Amino acid sequence: MFNNAFFMNIAYENALLALHSDEVPVGAVIVKDTKIIARAHNLVEKNKNALHHAEILCIQEACKTLGEKYLIGCDLYVTLEPCIMCAGAIAHVKFRRVYFGAYDPKRGSVEHALQVFKYTNHKPEVYGGICEKKCKILLCDYFKTKRVLSC
Repeated sequence: MFNNAFFMNIAYENALLALHSDEVPVGAVIVKDTKIIARAHNLVEKNKNALHHAEILCIQEACKTLGEKYLIGCDLYVTLEPCIMCAGAIAHVKFRRVYFGAYDPKRGSVEHALQVFKYTNHKPEVYGGICEKKCKILLCDYFKTKRVLSC
């Protein structure tokens, strides 16, 4: 019944919330035992805080929900390959698995750039390209409205 596409589609719905708020359309969902325990989208512009990426906000919500500082046994679904800041936070809270949609060759730090998990004690399993096409189209369409971008 539940599969990776199911949870990524919920992350995508959160990315649409970001889009409607004129934020970079990235959404995230945290799952434990097939139950969603947190969801978030970028709020950088609204909150005037560069740290308010979907992943960070989602991690904060999940920790509060579980009453734990680590998210052991949890999986993260996010529509874009995490940046260096988010990848560091992902390793620090000890996710079991990370699933992301669109690859980010420029700023992604999971499979591109610094590949953060190569240098951390905790190394979650990583699966990229989940619902990649629709995640990438959403981001490309957003950035085309902001500046010239070829995707």
